[in-house]
Amino acid sequence: MSRPTATPGQTVGPFFGFALPFDRGNELVSPGSHDAIRLHGTVTDGAGAPVPDALLEIWQTDNDGAVPTATGSLLREDRAFTGWGRAETDAHGHYHFTTVKPGALQQSTPFIAVTVFARGLLNRLFTRAYLPGDQLHADRLLSSLPDDRRHTLIAVTDEHGFRFDIRLQGPDETVFLQYRGQP
Repeated sequence: MSRPTATPGQTVGPFFGFALPFDRGNELVSPGSHDAIRLHGTVTDGAGAPVPDALLEIWQTDNDGAVPTATGSLLREDRAFTGWGRAETDAHGHYHFTTVKPGALQQSTPFIAVTVFARGLLNRLFTRAYLPGDQLHADRLLSSLPDDRRHTLIAVTDEHGFRFDIRLQGPDETVFLQYRGQP
């Protein structure tokens, strides 16, 4: 008997504004929390134009590096930190999350896992957002990248928090990851 093979997904979007966002989905913690940080940026296409209908999801550890086990990701009422959030881009391609600075998981460099869904993509894209100053030199993934590509995974500090822009194609394209079993 032959082994089943993966088939391509269908083109993603642009239906996100109607079906997937939910109230305060981008707030992993309340914006006024003492340990809250803001992760924000712009999603652009290969020509550098903003993508106004993308959807981003993030997963991360808590401040101590523990993988959250709290339930209720879609219900933000009890404010339990679940480590997961979802945000859509606005008309200018901007998105933002209110979260906490992730801690290191099993002596790794802390990062925020980011998934991008956007029109024209056959499958979602995976990347990572590293915050500046978090033992970046010791990270195996970052160290494996050419110097001129590494910066696409590192957020920069600005007056609003941590800016992490995502370029889907072209010059300065964000480094995207492929996991085993992913088509």
